[in-house]
Amino acid sequence: MTEITTRLLVLGAGPGGYVCAIRAGQLGIDTVIVDRGRLGGTCLNVGCIPSKALIHAADEFFRMGGDPHLAEMGLTAGAPSLDLARTVAWKDGIVSRLNGGVGGLLRKAKVRHVAGTARFRDGKTVEVESDGVPVTIKAERVVIATGSAPVELPGLAFGGPVLSSADALSLTERPERLAVVGGGYIGLEIGTAFAKLGTKVTVVEAAARILPQYDAELTAPVAARLKALGVTVLTSARAGGYDAGALTVTTGEGEERLPADKVLVTVGRRPVTEALSPLSLDMAGPFVAIDDTCETSMRGVYAIGDVTGEPMLAHRAMAQGEMVAELVAGHRRKWSARCIPAVCFTDPEIVSAGLSPAEAEANGEAAIVGVFPYKASGRAMSVGRDDGFVRVVARADDHVLLGIQAVGAGVSELSSAFALAIEMGARVEDISGTIHAHPTMGEAFQEASLAALGMAVHI
Repeated sequence: MTEITTRLLVLGAGPGGYVCAIRAGQLGIDTVIVDRGRLGGTCLNVGCIPSKALIHAADEFFRMGGDPHLAEMGLTAGAPSLDLARTVAWKDGIVSRLNGGVGGLLRKAKVRHVAGTARFRDGKTVEVESDGVPVTIKAERVVIATGSAPVELPGLAFGGPVLSSADALSLTERPERLAVVGGGYIGLEIGTAFAKLGTKVTVVEAAARILPQYDAELTAPVAARLKALGVTVLTSARAGGYDAGALTVTTGEGEERLPADKVLVTVGRRPVTEALSPLSLDMAGPFVAIDDTCETSMRGVYAIGDVTGEPMLAHRAMAQGEMVAELVAGHRRKWSARCIPAVCFTDPEIVSAGLSPAEAEANGEAAIVGVFPYKASGRAMSVGRDDGFVRVVARADDHVLLGIQAVGAGVSELSSAFALAIEMGARVEDISGTIHAHPTMGEAFQEASLAALGMAVHI
């Protein structure tokens, strides 16, 4: 039996956990981090990073194979070939480099890494089976960063032809027919990628439209693009079991059998809390309840990231992890983010920061709204992607920005500017009065602000 004593113990080496540990180490706090998987967690290994690599590869393949925009430009594409196993190996190479980078950063910060599954003995002690050796770790403070896992459906347990998002990102052969159960951002990102690789994709969504977490204006360009890519979308539809190469789907017109070689189930994620039962922590539904310092109902025990609820975003977990490390170091901090930007890497991409017009109204805010369509953007037209728009939402009386949304090709890169403007308390006059470089996609931010003031120039 090996025994370790430390000042800070971090359970989980995903984005929240490893950032917390690195920051704590930088601040001189003796820190141990425990995780049974590869450093970087879901995001780095089977989520954010590999999915974006696959999306990029699919975009390149689609362009090579005859994207209609190329013909409009007078360009003729060839007939590309796909070696998906090699694509996956390239993706895995990126992941491995980043794994190594996280490990190097932890070592640089003098953080000790213990590989294995932690089991709580009490609020300050865990037991870990690490390479067959039992390890007991005692800590003054504990951070729970155990993350989340994909939700299974009755009759569609993961395994064989029924895939989780992680399984889909490791396929070495392209399925001819793919059924995607769940029309949220994960399903549509992966489904769109496979459609561009030549797979016949059908999306089955229980809600009345895809991406129900976003408003209909933002999702309309995505729906149009899916149709153009040949993706079939079934809304108000429920998936049943899968057998004999077909998925049972129930719609308003009755039950049907949907042929599919693979079924990708992306109906949400659940917090990983199984190891926490000995602590009897207060819960908020399935999630660990926390205060504005991310401390749980047990003093000295913190929780960050997906295990604490929505939004389940890596950058939220990172910010929480950094904050908790500074609190342990004696700094005065509390969670006070004015907005957490969310990006959906569909085609076109969607960005949302702060409040939508409907959310502002629901909050009792009298608001002004400005929209600038990419059909009026010289840069958008010059790259053959004028589908989408930028929209600003501001308080009516003082014009302080409440929210900013955008949908369009490459708009994910505008998310930082949107979040910064809201965090800094910018007014629409601040944005409209800032000189934006021409020609860029970002000009639409300025133009939308001018539109909110009734001073639009280019529409």
